[in-house]
Amino acid sequence: MSVADLLNGMPFAEHLGMEVTAASDGRAVVELALREEHSSVPGRRVAHGGVTYALADTAAGAAVISLHHKPTPTVDMRIDYLAPATDDLRAEATVVRDGGGVATAEVTVEDAAGTHVADARGTFKTGGGDDGGAWGVTPGDDSTPE
Repeated sequence: MSVADLLNGMPFAEHLGMEVTAASDGRAVVELALREEHSSVPGRRVAHGGVTYALADTAAGAAVISLHHKPTPTVDMRIDYLAPATDDLRAEATVVRDGGGVATAEVTVEDAAGTHVADARGTFKTGGGDDGGAWGVTPGDDSTPE
């Protein structure tokens, strides 16, 4: 299963309408068709900041997962909103550092009109669990780490 297939099956991504269109070699692209329910302004299409943030986080995570091929939970994410998002969105992420149990990715978010909507930078846990995973929990295991 490809990284894109894995993330496109993620319930939250499906709920928002995100689509991972590319994810390999530490790079990823995620797209989202902006819908009325994404809006923060009644009667207008202006993406809520949480939608833009979720898109950036998913793109950065996909870029990191493309290098590790296992879950890589977000440790920290910061975003700068540069313009209102009023059209379909595209996030492009690149891993800028990978090692020591964490990876960092940078993300650019633009809308379909080419407006630079946001920049983000995220840190993801890539190892350190007793089983070699990020938290010491096997994917699909419903137990909670201590």
